[in-house]
Amino acid sequence: MEFIVISGLSGAGKSQAASFMEDTGYFVVDNMPAALISKFAELCMASPAQYDRVAIVSDIRGGQSFDGLFAALEELDKMGCDHKILYMEASPETVIKRYKETRRRHPLAKGNRSLDEAVRLERTILAPVRARAEYIVDTTALSTAKLRGEILRVFGGGGPQQAMNVSVTSFGFKYGIPIEADLIFDVRFLPNPFYIAELRHQTGLDTPVYDFVFGYQQTKDFMTYLERLIGFLLPQYVEEGKTALVIGIGCTGGKHRSVAVARALADFVRRKGYEASENHRDMTRG
Repeated sequence: MEFIVISGLSGAGKSQAASFMEDTGYFVVDNMPAALISKFAELCMASPAQYDRVAIVSDIRGGQSFDGLFAALEELDKMGCDHKILYMEASPETVIKRYKETRRRHPLAKGNRSLDEAVRLERTILAPVRARAEYIVDTTALSTAKLRGEILRVFGGGGPQQAMNVSVTSFGFKYGIPIEADLIFDVRFLPNPFYIAELRHQTGLDTPVYDFVFGYQQTKDFMTYLERLIGFLLPQYVEEGKTALVIGIGCTGGKHRSVAVARALADFVRRKGYEASENHRDMTRG
């Protein structure tokens, strides 16, 4: 079981890091009291299939002393629960700027203490946690997309491709464009099996129809260009922070050409190392 403790400065991006880890398959708990960490770990170890990758956020909101956190980590050692600390930080100027932009109140900005004083006090209090951290991420100059890329690099396991799910959907234009689609490709220019009597009642998943569609050079040329485009776009979307991509392939009725092309494209996406699913929305209509 992987057990990650996310800690660090307020405003340094702990919540975003936790969200990105959740996208990669971690079970994430925010602001867990230190006294409950060992009990929670015990529960997770008893159900390894359900809680094989766990991340908890523990920060200054739990109190100004981290003795409880260190005591909990010692308990994890005794239990044989391997654990690591991910420490998030940013320059004081950056943290102050972020708080002013969001107009949120810093957890330590109480009484007559200024925001600047609160930020610097927190850095001092958290110094022992930083010293024990296996991973330190400075978000001062990181955009949201670059932070996500860094989290995926360290904790993504199967690589950044695994963090984005691609759904290839075939459809018929006469039934409307799928509103969830990010990209739409029209294949109505391809030869239509509908006009071949023995193929009309089959679908693009049937070998005779698939072979008919891909028996034409324009289909092969189209797939060459389409694969080149999609192969270029996929890593760009991952870098931008996209976690789900829906590609729509449309023909007139959504039964023959779009189904065959959608299947071929989904196979290509899988060969590139991404999770890909197929959905043939209108294949059984008509």
